[in-house]
Amino acid sequence: MTTLACLWIPHVLLADGPADNLPDKVRRIPPPGLELTRFQKTELQAVLGEFDRDLNFARKELEKSPALLSLLPDVEVFVKAAGDALQHGEFFKTNEVREAHDALLIARDRLAQLRQGRAPWTQATGLVVRGYRSAIDGSVQPYGLVVPQVPVTPWRLDFWFHGRGETLSELAFITQRLRNPGEFTPARAIVLHLYGRYCNANRFAGEMDLFEAFDHVRKFYPIDDNRLAVRGFSMGGAACWQFATHHAWRWAAAAPGAGFSETADFLKVFQQEQLKPMWWEQKLWRWYDATEYAANLVHLPTVAYSGENDRQKQAADLMAAAMKTNGLDLVHLIGPKTGHSYHAESKVEIERRLDSIMHQGRNPVPRTVSLTTFTLQYPRMYWVRAEGLERHWERANIHAELEVERNQVEIRTANVTGLCLLFEAGQCPLDPRHKIRLRLDGKVVEVDGPRSDRSWTPQFRKVGSRWVQVSEDSEGNLRAGRGLAEAAVVAPALRKRPGLQGPIDDAFMGSFLMVGPTGKSSVPGMDAWTEREMEHAREHWRRQFRGVARFKKDVEVTEADIAAHHLIVWGDAENNDMVRRVADRLPLRWSNGSLAVGKRRFDGNALAPILVYPNPLNPRRYVVLNSGFTFREYDYLNNARQTAKLPDWAVVDITTPATSRWPGKIIEAGFFNEHWQPSHP
Repeated sequence: MTTLACLWIPHVLLADGPADNLPDKVRRIPPPGLELTRFQKTELQAVLGEFDRDLNFARKELEKSPALLSLLPDVEVFVKAAGDALQHGEFFKTNEVREAHDALLIARDRLAQLRQGRAPWTQATGLVVRGYRSAIDGSVQPYGLVVPQVPVTPWRLDFWFHGRGETLSELAFITQRLRNPGEFTPARAIVLHLYGRYCNANRFAGEMDLFEAFDHVRKFYPIDDNRLAVRGFSMGGAACWQFATHHAWRWAAAAPGAGFSETADFLKVFQQEQLKPMWWEQKLWRWYDATEYAANLVHLPTVAYSGENDRQKQAADLMAAAMKTNGLDLVHLIGPKTGHSYHAESKVEIERRLDSIMHQGRNPVPRTVSLTTFTLQYPRMYWVRAEGLERHWERANIHAELEVERNQVEIRTANVTGLCLLFEAGQCPLDPRHKIRLRLDGKVVEVDGPRSDRSWTPQFRKVGSRWVQVSEDSEGNLRAGRGLAEAAVVAPALRKRPGLQGPIDDAFMGSFLMVGPTGKSSVPGMDAWTEREMEHAREHWRRQFRGVARFKKDVEVTEADIAAHHLIVWGDAENNDMVRRVADRLPLRWSNGSLAVGKRRFDGNALAPILVYPNPLNPRRYVVLNSGFTFREYDYLNNARQTAKLPDWAVVDITTPATSRWPGKIIEAGFFNEHWQPSHP
């Protein structure tokens, strides 16, 4: 154990200082594990081999019982945890070998129970580990539950985000969740402990982990959607700030502890790093910087906590300043003479305040809503959703008020070109017998009122200086007027919209398929660079997001694949048939000795394009050229660095070797405009 301590402690210390500011000397994340004995390897391999056979047999056996078949991920998460630790050398403590066998025993018991038509763990109380199959890459992902013994329906649910753990493999996470209930266990609430796909501050696919896990939980437990809380500490506190500000309308309360709330100041103060970001990197900080979205907390009761002596108090201090700018006074509880931990008395006060907030619950239809966003990735606040922006990554606002007595809605916008009102059945309080009068940026639009079930979902588009009601046709065009066939097109299908707005990293937050080349390129070095970057992307997806990226050769891709997935395509129009199929409909052109993006031409014999764009073969999905997720090894060392590093497109000189920060020399990069055409700062 002494040796293990020596291995572990430097990883904790180095993560917080200048030693991790050297791009040429980057520690491996996760770190190398212990070397197992031949007997330990052979024993585990034998058990895992039996599971491969038994799981394949069980899938066939349970085909006629879809409900039981859907529970196989509850078995597979244990098998994956042990198998990945063995295959990838991720045993970090000597006792983890025994824990792998313990996990496989649980898997064995659950599999036997499933084959008997039973699943008692779905009704269990206390500490329960479950698993779901992710739509993103088809992997099984674990989560932990704390289920009270007191029968309550529907349940309050608290999401808990864990702290940084470079050795927090699936096996380590599952072991924790079977033994430790965590910092807070409210008596009448389920606590959902998220794995978040390892150690990324619940960003990107880690962000989607919350929504996928929650969708799975609510299939088995009656949850009160108006009593959801987000909570976390350290890296988990950073995640909590992110979810609180970006998804404020979904929760009843937020309780972040420590962590970070933005990138630039945190890295200067905490990491002592001299930042020299590219202009597009700086814009992309607005994806996750909670300080930029602080105004949204007008809708979310928030109780922050920091230790008095904790350097990570900086996160809440900056949020307090950002909130004050927006007229909000942050409740920031301070643990006296406390470092990076919860003070006992502070925990009691946090729970007292949170219980009071959760007793009130969330109002699903507030009369007044205000949205601040920088991207259509986060378009919604309760019953208002932005459908178009004038310019991405600049501040956009919508303020809307229901004036029920006057049967009127008042809406003011900034940097917004499209919006939709979203009232589900039973939600709209306006009078359905009369026209509704909307004042949109001072201009009056009269529209039909809610339907008999009190649902109401009108959509509007800004045309010049006035707003018009629109409908979307089968091809995705927005048309003004009642009859779609004869109505004028006011916004073409090729436009940025929620879920299809870029940048590159957004493609890895939905179902994706990597497509490798089978041909040869005439561009010097293209084939070798493509192979290296493709394998780097696949390997690092496994390390950092804990799944196996779907992969096919270009000649193997089917129409079903094109319909189902974002396509991550590697190579050029010569060596990859899928690139050839879409190249003429992308805003780039290859020619001898140059590459053009829009009207910009880049000269060179060894240039590769990187971009994200609506797939011409299926415009509801992306096609990405030559990129995995865009942050690299250097950025793994501090979670505040884990931001998108490339925008919508880039041109790379592939004669320059890849580094821990870039896939080659970035000649130029930029964003597409709101109609997916190249634009420049």
